[in-house]
Amino acid sequence: MAKHSRNGIDSEAAAQAIHEAVRDSFRIKRPLADALSLIEASSVSNIRALKESLKPIDAQIEKSLKAFPNTLQTVKGIGPVFAAGLIAEIGDIRNYPGPDQLAKRAGLVWNEHQSGSSAAEDTHLTKAANRHLRYYLVEAANSLRVHNEEYARFYQRKFNEVRDHQHRRALVLTARKFVRLVFALLKDGRIYLPNRASQQP
Repeated sequence: MAKHSRNGIDSEAAAQAIHEAVRDSFRIKRPLADALSLIEASSVSNIRALKESLKPIDAQIEKSLKAFPNTLQTVKGIGPVFAAGLIAEIGDIRNYPGPDQLAKRAGLVWNEHQSGSSAAEDTHLTKAANRHLRYYLVEAANSLRVHNEEYARFYQRKFNEVRDHQHRRALVLTARKFVRLVFALLKDGRIYLPNRASQQP
């Protein structure tokens, strides 16, 4: 569970919850058990088929991305799919005066009198945004918290700051931090070097 959720699930707590659910459940009658087994097997087959169908699509995305030179993939955890999605949704980075404007475009800004550093557990993001850009930034942030030490530390620090909505809040704040890096990489063509300032290639 920890592996497949990329540490998004407390595997020990989840395992305990599953154990209790099994212990407290009723035995399924034989005719229903056969039907449920068939449904489960069909669902697994569909999931596998969908995963296989993604492979040629990902390969084509990677191939097409070569026409758009960028340094986003120098960040560990950002592959061609995330890079392509970000480039497609951002467009010309010169249209944004700074990272704050890019964050606003993605809807990674808070209501008045709130900031990313002091965002409360129930603070809502603005709804006026490019939801596709926000999706790629947040999903990329989720990948970074697993594969990138700098962002993993930042995510964990934000996660530990509150008791409610820990993952969601920490992930959004990590995405907000990532916006600044995306802006710098696209604007100046810099490469990412962990624990150092980005440098010109």
